[in-house]
Amino acid sequence: MLRSAFSTFSTTVVRPTSLVFRAYATKTYYSKTHEYIQVDGDVGTVGISDFAQESVGEVVFVDVNAVGTAVNKGEPFGAIESVKAASDVYAPVSGEITNVNAVVSRRPDIINSDAEGKGWLMKMKISDPSELDSLMDKEAFDKFCAEE
Repeated sequence: MLRSAFSTFSTTVVRPTSLVFRAYATKTYYSKTHEYIQVDGDVGTVGISDFAQESVGEVVFVDVNAVGTAVNKGEPFGAIESVKAASDVYAPVSGEITNVNAVVSRRPDIINSDAEGKGWLMKMKISDPSELDSLMDKEAFDKFCAEE
């Protein structure tokens, strides 16, 4: 009898709720002028591809337009100088510059050691996401570079 009296009560186990983190995958696109853009929502991180940094050699100077500057797809937003040459850097899509990597201004060699990571040049708010459709994914870009 005692047993059946206790069986009518249910025991609720309270466990702390686990935090759920949503991981949003970034996707990287490449232009025919060798810039990349890593897209996370409506923000793009832009720099030169690893292939480009190998081609230009040791980067010695970087200049990027100021935060707040509107950029148009295919138009220059900055320049890179290396021991071999100077070259404009082109916006892979249109938008507005929201951040400039101050580290590469002081240490442009970071582009040579980590072009598609710490060597990014600027972040931008993308104004026309459909422009991403004209860019290449990594596989297509690698094939494009092999044919150059």
